[in-house]
Amino acid sequence: MTTITADDADGGGALDRSRTVARAGFNRWLVPPAALAIHLCIGMSYGLSVFWLPMTKLLAKDDPSCKGASYVSTLFSANCNWTVPDLLPIFTWGIVALGVSAALFGGWLERAGPRKAAFIAALCWGGGFLFSGLGVQMHQLWMLWLGLGIVGGIGLGLGYISPVSTLVKWFPDRRGMATGMAIMGFGGGAMVGAPLANKLMAAYGVATTMFALGALYLASMMIGAFSYRVPPDGWRPDGWTPPPAKPLVSTGEVSLAAATTTPQFWLIWAVLFLNVSAGIGVIGMASPMLQEIFGGDLVGKAGVGFAALDAADKAKLATLGAAFLGLISLFNIAGRFVWASLSDAIGRKTTYFAFFALGILLYVAAPNFAQMHSRPLFVAAICLILSMYGGGFATVPAYLADMFGKQFVGAIHGRLLTAWSLAGLVGPLIVGWIRQSLISAGTPDARLYDGTFYVLAALLAVGFVCNLLVRPVDPAKRMSDVELAAAQGHAKSGVAAAQSYGIGLGGLDAKAAFAWALIAIPVLWGLWQALLGAAKIFG
Repeated sequence: MTTITADDADGGGALDRSRTVARAGFNRWLVPPAALAIHLCIGMSYGLSVFWLPMTKLLAKDDPSCKGASYVSTLFSANCNWTVPDLLPIFTWGIVALGVSAALFGGWLERAGPRKAAFIAALCWGGGFLFSGLGVQMHQLWMLWLGLGIVGGIGLGLGYISPVSTLVKWFPDRRGMATGMAIMGFGGGAMVGAPLANKLMAAYGVATTMFALGALYLASMMIGAFSYRVPPDGWRPDGWTPPPAKPLVSTGEVSLAAATTTPQFWLIWAVLFLNVSAGIGVIGMASPMLQEIFGGDLVGKAGVGFAALDAADKAKLATLGAAFLGLISLFNIAGRFVWASLSDAIGRKTTYFAFFALGILLYVAAPNFAQMHSRPLFVAAICLILSMYGGGFATVPAYLADMFGKQFVGAIHGRLLTAWSLAGLVGPLIVGWIRQSLISAGTPDARLYDGTFYVLAALLAVGFVCNLLVRPVDPAKRMSDVELAAAQGHAKSGVAAAQSYGIGLGGLDAKAAFAWALIAIPVLWGLWQALLGAAKIFG
């Protein structure tokens, strides 16, 4: 078991970084479940769409004044039913706030520690649900934009980056696997939260469901926050020595300010932006894409286009579309762990080469699979695409740690997530604009996405070139020992020198097994729900 022979530093409040230094006998395998407890909650951001349709039917009828009402008046009206376009900005604001908050507070997180950041994230994300539930009761759209959108988005940003630096430091021997374990939870949040929300809404309504989820997320994230521990500066697993120097693995530490002035940072920013733009464009339209491409083939009416189907058939297709989302969510989750773990063996740059090269082939092949009416090949292509979309998120923190060192990776990662915010706007806009243009041109439903796939393949080709241009960081950018010691000073007070710690590699002792079991229960339930739904696609 991983053991440390010093107690928590004295002094300071329970949220202070000095109070999170691990006690003697602490097992590093307790940290990933704490991270998962937070990421499984904030990952419900991908499942917020389950609320859109129910929230368009909250009022029995609209007030006559609602017809032709302005966008601003809709925000504050209590008498008009909302439309899906009215609700979509909740997700958009959330992703923008995620990137902005991660960029602004990443440096603060390194100083304050992951516990304080996760504590605030819990208040924002759980509180955002509670405030939005009140907004549903009062029928005030602005409260949902503010609650789940902006305030919840701040919680997303802080919650997303809070475990990254900590896990990289606890697992210097398995950086990719460690970050993959945590970020896997973000991909799985909707798999658990969406079916739970559906069941709660069917029984208790939208507002009560939001109150229940808000309370559940607040409690779960608080448990995760107070379970965080950080290793002392200079700690390493017993018996592990850093591997020989590699061209793309830094042997020093680069500060946040210096890192963001390097071409490497902006090339990796572009790599993430392009990978996410392509993937999020697909995931945002996956359900209608399956329905419109295959149409009657999905309900036993071969050759009948989507537009020619009756209401009953379209209702069946909607169910299959939701099942398709569940299936690709599984690959999104699995890809985060599998690709990130694989990157430990083959390197981060090589892993991204695989994302872009294989992705280009799959994006070009997908329209051909659709024209062949080969549902299995088309679904397999989309699932692999989404595995690389998730894998890109999970691999990039380790890529940053390799390039700039582990000391400030949380802050650097926070700045990099602005790429996600921009991609969250660009990807869906590209897909939506191309689709609408083809509809206006009279393109058949089954061919609406051909152009989209080719444009997204072109984005990946640019990403391939950006990744190719990544080179080792200039040694002059690395901090001196004196500068590094000064930067670490905030964490050293009351903590014994790292060399005095007795360390083991850790393992699945009783306490760690219990923590992992608590995480496994909701994940296995969500997995079962997703498999039940996915079976309907081929049933």
